[in-house]
Formats: sequence, structure tokens, C-alpha cells
Amino acid sequence: MKICAVELRSNEAIICLMNKNNGLLDIPDCRTQKFIIKDSLDNQEMRDFQFAFKKLLDDYQVDRVVIRTRETRGKFAGSAIGFKLESAIQLIDGLDVQFMSSTDIKQALKRTPLMVDFRGTGLRQFQEAAFTTAFAHLS
Repeated sequence: MKICAVELRSNEAIICLMNKNNGLLDIPDCRTQKFIIKDSLDNQEMRDFQFAFKKLLDDYQVDRVVIRTRETRGKFAGSAIGFKLESAIQLIDGLDVQFMSSTDIKQALKRTPLMVDFRGTGLRQFQEAAFTTAFAHLS
């Protein structure tokens, strides 16, 4: 199963592709690590984001998207644009979208600790939260 883990941070959708085959995890190369959206999100920008995201999923034959949830209130609350991006992803026809909270991720990592140091993955530092989300979902 190949998944795309997404961390939504202000006006960015940071992604990490990962698949599990015969118990082995693989992080395939990907042409992009994040989508950056302007703060003034209009209808066309939303459609463009949705199209580009769906195209990436189709090109890499992704089976499922896992979104790391954010708080709706308080100091660590997600931005309005982040929630719009989340909706745009959820509304892609035929896409299996699931959510993982930080608590779920921590529990999964306790059961199955990371087998590799993040620095050895070849991913960019800003992708670490998306990486741990993908690992936790597949473990």
C-alpha cells in the first residue's frame, strides 16, 4: 500500500510518500515535497491546488492520503487556509482520506519505534512530521 502523508501548516501542504511491501518500508523519490498556497486563496487557486494534488497522487499511484490533524482552537490551532486545503483534499473523487491525531501517532510510535534515523531518509527537515505520520500509519 502506498500512502501520502500530509501535514498542513499555515499555507503549506507538506507531503511524504511511503509504501509498505512485504513488511519493508520504502520512501520513493517525489517531484515535490510541499505545495505552497497564497494567503489570498480564491476559487481558481483552490481548484489548481486540488488538480495538482490529485495529479501527483495519480502519477505516483497513491492508495491513501493520511492527514495529520490539527487543533481547531488554542495556541496550536490550524489556519483557515489549512482547513480549506484539508477540505480540497477530502473532496477529491475516489480518494481514501484518513486522519491521525498526534496522540494516535505517539501511541503507534511507542508500539513500533522508528527503525531509521530521520536524517538517513534523504527527506528535507520540514518533512519530518509528515514522515512520522506516514510511518505511524503503516506500522
